[in-house]
Amino acid sequence: MIRIRMVIRYDGTNYAGYQVQPNGNTIQAELEKALRKMHKGEQVKVVASGRTDARVHAVGQVIHFETPLHIPMANWKRALGSLLPDDIQVVSADQVSEEFHARYDAKGKEYRYYVHHAHEPDLFRRHYTHHVRAELDIVRMKEACSHLEGEHDFTSFCSPKTDIKGTKVRTIYKAEVTKEGNDIVFIFRGSGFLYNMVRILVGTLLEIGRNERNPEDIKRIIEAEDRNEAGKTAPPQGLFLWEVFY
Repeated sequence: MIRIRMVIRYDGTNYAGYQVQPNGNTIQAELEKALRKMHKGEQVKVVASGRTDARVHAVGQVIHFETPLHIPMANWKRALGSLLPDDIQVVSADQVSEEFHARYDAKGKEYRYYVHHAHEPDLFRRHYTHHVRAELDIVRMKEACSHLEGEHDFTSFCSPKTDIKGTKVRTIYKAEVTKEGNDIVFIFRGSGFLYNMVRILVGTLLEIGRNERNPEDIKRIIEAEDRNEAGKTAPPQGLFLWEVFY
């Protein structure tokens, strides 16, 4: 048996999330279905760096699995890719040691969230951006981002539905907001992220951008350790898992 690591990307629009679920198709289910065909009906379990929710996308998701197949490593990308639906792609594949673990070895992740800031929504990007018509103050949102960086307990920015029982302390190395044409892009790079954390961060920053909150409120929200103190959860379609760091 050998262990293979792959970087994959996917359009999450038509999926109920990454992880296998009893109802609804998932990214993991499609990966394991394709691998089952390659392995003549044998089940192959795929492990990912983490889950993504329904309608959330990935540019750099990392997975690993074990296989007895002796396919030249250069051919794995094409072989598996030919069996996957066209909204899931294999970016790269390489053999790793038996100790490598896509989830537990990850040192950090980067997420990006796209807001289409214009009077009219963009019909052709509605599955990949969150449309906001209201005026947004970029300067205020940049200031608020500075209060997010560092090590904090992010309980206030975590969904109560989380299954994490331990600490909710995480470190954000980079929190940034930029303007790219009609897009406002939120970039978060950190040691790890809680359930719905990025979407709640974006929802709160948008309220600050609309002058409904002050940038300094971020510090108070963090200290409260209360989900009710933070803003609304931004919708899923603007969110991309951008990169996983090892």
